[in-house]
Amino acid sequence: MKFTAKQISEILQGEVYGNPNEEVSKLSKIEEGEKGSLTFLSNPKYNSWLYTTDASVVIVDIKFIPEKEVSSTMIKVEDPYMAFTKLLEYYNDVKLHRGGIEEPVFINGSASYGDDLYLGAFSYLSENVRLGNNVKIYPNVFIGANTVIGDNTTIFSGAKIYADTEIGKDCVIHSGCIIGSDGFGFAPDKTGGYSKIPQIGNVIIGDHVDIGSGTTIDRATLGSTVIKHGVKLDNQIHVAHNVEIGENTVIAAQTGIAGSTKIGKECKIGGQVGIVGHITIGNNVRIQAQSGIGKSIPDNEIVQGSPAMPYNEFNKSYVHFRNLPKFSSRLDELEKLRDQKNMEK
Repeated sequence: MKFTAKQISEILQGEVYGNPNEEVSKLSKIEEGEKGSLTFLSNPKYNSWLYTTDASVVIVDIKFIPEKEVSSTMIKVEDPYMAFTKLLEYYNDVKLHRGGIEEPVFINGSASYGDDLYLGAFSYLSENVRLGNNVKIYPNVFIGANTVIGDNTTIFSGAKIYADTEIGKDCVIHSGCIIGSDGFGFAPDKTGGYSKIPQIGNVIIGDHVDIGSGTTIDRATLGSTVIKHGVKLDNQIHVAHNVEIGENTVIAAQTGIAGSTKIGKECKIGGQVGIVGHITIGNNVRIQAQSGIGKSIPDNEIVQGSPAMPYNEFNKSYVHFRNLPKFSSRLDELEKLRDQKNMEK
């Protein structure tokens, strides 16, 4: 699909400098731009690339004044980065647009769906499933009984949605996600083994939630595991039973959250973080990568380390930790001096 600079400027409400009929059919980084591609310039340290890139069209800041001749057509906008992001979203929507019901699929007679459904081949809709409008379900997706999915939500290939799950509007669930599987609930018995504790709750996911590939979210033992509006989960995250994650919290890959922990809103949690169960993490908390969280954290804290400590304290302690070999050598020298003095006596 091709677009002219003029068409793109209209989408972005920008102004064309150069050939308005210049055509592009792909996106690129400015340093890798080639004929027929569209790119952007927002970071001044990449300014030099503007004069050498082969990209046909470049999005630049409205205040940008070239220092020399630019062969590419420019589109000037208020915020080049956000403008390019908008184009990426538009491009993605066009690229991923699907419609209709492929064959073969299974749709239980009690399931219902709204307008503009896309249902990929080999997908399975169980009894009493309810889908909103413009829902996109890619091939090989299983959706369990009584699941509700809101408008404009996309579920990519291979995801498994267990029974009784509730998913809001405008969500994206990537390939390999498993939502609503049993929580890790076992009780020791008299034989030294473990008896399974039935997990009869569900998972509730709010609107505008993104869940990365391979992430698992367990159903609650009782009640619900809750992922609130605007949450963004990276790939390969484990969310255990009865966990609650507050609005607009972002969590990076390979983080594990144990059962019944409550995480506040607008938190940012780095990769490979381990969080124990039955604690509370406040609002606007920052947790650095590879931290181990063993106790509750109040609002607005920044923590790092395992066990985690306040960020500033961690940095001060780490300076001493890095100097331990020096301290050890100095201590050895002092002990030798002490031993020599003792021998002289």
